[in-house]
Amino acid sequence: MSFIKALGWTAAAGAVFALAGCGSAPIPLSNNFELTNQYKVRSAGHWELVSRDVVAQTRATLEKAGYAATTPMHVVAPAQSSAFDLGFRDFLITEFVQGGATVQQNPGAVLEVSYNTQLVRHNSDRPHFIPGQFTMLAGGIMAAYGLRHEHLDTKLLATLGLTTALDYVNSINSGGPTNTELILTTTVSRAGQYVARKTDVYYIENADTPLFLLPSHYRAVNMKVVSQ
Repeated sequence: MSFIKALGWTAAAGAVFALAGCGSAPIPLSNNFELTNQYKVRSAGHWELVSRDVVAQTRATLEKAGYAATTPMHVVAPAQSSAFDLGFRDFLITEFVQGGATVQQNPGAVLEVSYNTQLVRHNSDRPHFIPGQFTMLAGGIMAAYGLRHEHLDTKLLATLGLTTALDYVNSINSGGPTNTELILTTTVSRAGQYVARKTDVYYIENADTPLFLLPSHYRAVNMKVVSQ
């Protein structure tokens, strides 16, 4: 019952605050986005899965734009390549060729496929667990039950605890969110005009950051760390 009372006091306090504010505040209030999922890239095998998704969606976009599946294309290698860049290009070419696309080794094809990556580092703490679909489902069942019977049953509270645990286990199995994210953009162009474009964001483990950095940048970072 103390848990229920605490919820009641919290709701009451929120209502008082809302009434007292009268719709004004010195700065905008913060708010969370709706629950979303984001994949974590943790192995070279995941790089292959990412390339497979990119190729599938790129080919679908090209088909809608009126390009035949056999339209010649060339996958451009970045001027400077990280370990991920080199592996990802190979995976892209393999996926395109195995899918029946005409991929040329040299530039000059009708379509040019390029990609670029950007690492984003967050210094703020990453909350490891956010209630997900299991918890929300059980919460909805509990709310309906409470409206009908005007109380919360012990078994339903236990169910909520179990579903919360399931969400937590799912988060643990993925390693949880990290401070580092990868923005991956793949572009198909023709004569300087964008034909198809796809941008995705992935979590990567902080310790795996060097795989996505240019060798020169990585050496500079190492030297700085050693000198300290």
